[in-house]
Amino acid sequence: MCGVDNAVDYKGIGFKAGIEIHQQLATAEKLFCHCRNERSEELPLEFRRRLRAVAGELGEVDAAARHEMARGREFVYRANPETSCLVELDEAPPDSLNAEALEATLQFSRLVNASPLGEAHVMRKTVVDGSNTSGFQRTVLVAGDGFVETSKGRVRLPTVMLEEDSATVLEKRDGVTVYRLDRLGVPLIEVTTEPDVVDPDHLHETAKRLGLLLRATGSTKRGIGTIRQDLNISVRGGARVEIKGSQDLKMFPKIAEIEAGRQLSLIGIRDELLKRKAAPVNGIVDVSDLFEDSDCRFCRGKDVFAVLLRGFGGFLGREVAPGRRLGTEFSDYAKVAGVGGIIHSDEDMGKYRINELEAVRKRLGCDKDDAVVMVVAPDRVARPSLKQVLKRARMALDGVPREVRNALPDGTTSFMRPMPGSARLYPETDLEPIVLRSELLQSVPLPELPEETLKRLRSTGMGDELADKVFSSRRRHLFDVLFEKHKKEAKLIASTVEDVLPSLRRKGVDVPDDEVIAVFEAFFAGRIPKDSIPNALRLVGSGKSLNEAVSSFAVVGEEDVARVVRDVVAKNPHLEGDPKAFQKLMGDAMKALKGKADGSVVARLLRKELR
Repeated sequence: MCGVDNAVDYKGIGFKAGIEIHQQLATAEKLFCHCRNERSEELPLEFRRRLRAVAGELGEVDAAARHEMARGREFVYRANPETSCLVELDEAPPDSLNAEALEATLQFSRLVNASPLGEAHVMRKTVVDGSNTSGFQRTVLVAGDGFVETSKGRVRLPTVMLEEDSATVLEKRDGVTVYRLDRLGVPLIEVTTEPDVVDPDHLHETAKRLGLLLRATGSTKRGIGTIRQDLNISVRGGARVEIKGSQDLKMFPKIAEIEAGRQLSLIGIRDELLKRKAAPVNGIVDVSDLFEDSDCRFCRGKDVFAVLLRGFGGFLGREVAPGRRLGTEFSDYAKVAGVGGIIHSDEDMGKYRINELEAVRKRLGCDKDDAVVMVVAPDRVARPSLKQVLKRARMALDGVPREVRNALPDGTTSFMRPMPGSARLYPETDLEPIVLRSELLQSVPLPELPEETLKRLRSTGMGDELADKVFSSRRRHLFDVLFEKHKKEAKLIASTVEDVLPSLRRKGVDVPDDEVIAVFEAFFAGRIPKDSIPNALRLVGSGKSLNEAVSSFAVVGEEDVARVVRDVVAKNPHLEGDPKAFQKLMGDAMKALKGKADGSVVARLLRKELR
C-alpha cells in the first residue's frame, strides 16, 4: 500500500521522519575474519550465554541494555565452522577490517556526496538482546555530511557507517532465544538521514532512492533479509519513535501515517488526563482471594494482582491506532516482564465471565473515573509486569514515549524496548584506527548512477517497459553479464532473466547463474536455437548436463528445415487458399522439428514454400 491521506496537513502537525538503512554487502569474507560470507545449510555447533549490561565510556549504563538484561533471558547459539570462527564466538580478537567492504562503503559515500574521514575508528556499540555473542556490535564511521536530492527537497545524510551484522533468531521459548551465527559478522553499510522527510510519501521516495544508490555499488546482497530499514517518526509535541521490522517499501507511507496518528492520539489523551489530575497509584495489590470461586476459568483459584490508575477510567479502551488501544500499549510493556497480557476495567468483562470487578475496585478504593489493571500470574512475574504498567501509565502523562517499536503486517506497531542512547558506544581496543589516505580515496571508482543505468538499459532496444523491469530486478547482474559480453539480443536475455527463470522457479526448477550463462553461450555459438533456450534451461535446472541439454535441442541445418517444411505442406493440400494456413502449417512444422530450429528460420522457409 502506498499513498498519503491528503486530508492530513503533515506540515501543520509538525511531521518529521528519517530513515536508517542497513544493507548487507556481498563480499567473499566477513567483516573482521576470513569466514565465508554465506548461509550455512547445517549448524552442528551449539553453546549458551547470558549477557549483562555494563557502563560505557561515559560511565553510564544504556537504558536499552538495562531493559534487555532485566528480561533475564538465556541465549543459545548454533554455528558452522565454515561460516563462523572464534571471532564470532567471542573467543578471539577481530582480524583487520575487510578491505573489499571498505571500498564498497567509500563508493557509496561518493554517490551520496558524503565526505570520508581522515581516520576511521572501530567502535563497540552495546547490544544485550543476544544478537551478538560479545554483547556489542563493531561499527566504523567512514564518512559524513552527505545528502541526496529528492522531489521534495534535499535529505541530509550525517553518517555512513560500515558495521557487522547481527545473528539471526531461530526461535524463542520460555526465556530462551536461539540464534544462528552465519549472519553474525557479515559486512553491512548503515546510512542514516536527518529528519528531513516531510510526509509519508516522501519517506517512500527517499528510501527507494537510497536503496538504488546502494545497489549501484554492485556490492550489495539481494533478497529477503539482506536490507533492513528503520523509520524514525515524530510530530510536534510528540517524540522520536524508531520503528523496526518493515521489509516492504510500499508499506512505509501507511506505517508513517498510522504512527503520526498514534502520536497525536497519545498527545490528546495526555491533555485530558492532566485535566483530570490523573496519577497512577504505586501499590500492587494481591486480589487472589476474590477469585477463589470465580466463574472465569483462567482466574479461578489463580494468583491475581491489580493496580489502581487514578483518573484513567475510559482511556484504556481509547483507540490510538487501528485495532490498538491505550490498554494495548500498556499490555506491550507488561509482556516484557513475562505475562501474556493484562485485563483492564475498560474491557468488556462479560466476555471473560469476570464478575468480581466491582469487588476489586472496592478493594483498591476506586472512584468512577479510575481504572484498574489486573494480571493473572505468580507473584514473581505479576509484580514486575504491573510495575511496567505503572511505568507506562506515568509516561502517558507526558504524552509520547521515546521508544523502539516493531512494525506489524497491518502497518501498526508494538513496543519493543526503550530508545538507546549515547551511553552504549565506546572504542574497540583490539584494532588500530584506519587511515583513509587520499590515494586510497582517489583509487575508489565512482559507480554508475541509477539514472545512468536506466538510460543504458533503455538504449539496448529491449523496450522501455522491459528495461524498467530489469532496472528494478534483483537479477540485473545476470543481464549485465550476458549482454555486456555479446552486445546483442537484449530483449531475449531480459525476457529470459525476468520471465522464464521466475516461471521455472515457481515450478521448482532453480537454474544457477553459471548454468544460465552456459546455455546462452551455446545459443550464441549457434548450437541451440533461440526458441529452445527455455527448455534447455529447464533440463539443466533439473539435473541434466549442458551437453545433454544441447544435444536434445541441437540446431537442425537449413536444408533439413526446408525438407521438413516441404513435407508438412505436402501433407496438407486441403489448406491451400485457407487464410489461416500459415499459422496451422507453422505449428505443424515447429512440432515436427521439436524445437531444433529457430522460429524465424522456419517462418521464412514456409513463406517461401507457400509462394
